[in-house]
Amino acid sequence: MSIVLGYDESPGARSALELAIDLAARLGEPLVLVFGAAPPGSVGEEAGEHYQAIAEMGRTATAHAVQAARAAGVATVVEVLPDKPVDALLDAAERHDARVVVVGTYGETPLRGAILGSVPHKLLHLSRRPVLCVPAVEG
Repeated sequence: MSIVLGYDESPGARSALELAIDLAARLGEPLVLVFGAAPPGSVGEEAGEHYQAIAEMGRTATAHAVQAARAAGVATVVEVLPDKPVDALLDAAERHDARVVVVGTYGETPLRGAILGSVPHKLLHLSRRPVLCVPAVEG
């Protein structure tokens, strides 16, 4: 089993990181850091460049999270996936037998999340695994 965390360095993701590290340490589970971003196109000359850019962004975004987890003695796995964040998280949760999927929230209202399709809102409705939504710390 594992703890899967959607991580993109946003304020919500940073708050979720702290909680996910604590949870992983208490349960003795590895922390799977997932960065998902769909390329704007998957065909043509630019496709390879898009995939490379996503990989670079993902490595950069998750580097801080890996350091924080390792400092707490938590083993990490990094998954940078060229897919929509929700799809990337659902896929990683199944492959890594996630005990829980942890995501940060950005303070959107339930109606706004439903209309705009926020990642936490979609996960709550689509995931077969428990989903833990962590609010961003203000200030």
